[in-house]
Amino acid sequence: MTTVVEVPEHRGSTAPDAARLATGAARLAAMIPADRHVRVEPGATLADTAARVRAALPDDDFTCTVGGDCGIELAAIQAALERHGDRLAVAWFDAHPDMNTPETSPSGAFHGMILRALQGEGPDGLTAAPALRPSRIALAGARSIDPGEAEHIARHGIGGLDTLDPDAVVYVHVDLDVLDGITAVCYPEPGGLTPKALLEAVIGLASRHEIAGIGITEYAPSAADPASDPDEAMLRLLVPALVQACTA
Repeated sequence: MTTVVEVPEHRGSTAPDAARLATGAARLAAMIPADRHVRVEPGATLADTAARVRAALPDDDFTCTVGGDCGIELAAIQAALERHGDRLAVAWFDAHPDMNTPETSPSGAFHGMILRALQGEGPDGLTAAPALRPSRIALAGARSIDPGEAEHIARHGIGGLDTLDPDAVVYVHVDLDVLDGITAVCYPEPGGLTPKALLEAVIGLASRHEIAGIGITEYAPSAADPASDPDEAMLRLLVPALVQACTA
């Protein structure tokens, strides 16, 4: 069975248009055929939201968590860590590594710290325990990297998808800004993956690994009418295909 957990949380982003991420969460959730849909309302703080997401995650179903900003992945990946332990690895499809700390972050936004927080370094109340080891992380599509992130990546030898342990159980994270030319995100970056390349990469992962779950985040549609959003038609094909690839 597949459960979609919709988290319309946007406060992990400091983008001027971050509130659009809540609309994006609802639209992403509606694109995905599933046995069950659960909507988690944001709490008073980001830590409260994470606790609510953790409580909503099913014990046995395959889960697709949709945001919202990337910070909503804290509870989902922590739950996968608790279930799979050191077998878990994370494939991070994102234009940004999201490996800043409060000390290195230029913006102070939690969505730019989430992958470092999952490694046990982050704001109080927003770090994973047990922590994800850096050697269990693979980056894909990263092309806007802050100095503190670059130092951490180099120090720990964090590489691409070809560095994943063949025996790993993989959680797939997709920030839609990994795509080249997408406009309905808060921080678009040129030179990303095509939708076809992203889907083929996820299909390849699923052919080699058990998939622990998938998170899809950072859709920020500007148009009230989905029909007038230039990215909507593409995502209506891509998003369910990504989930299907992970559950096949």
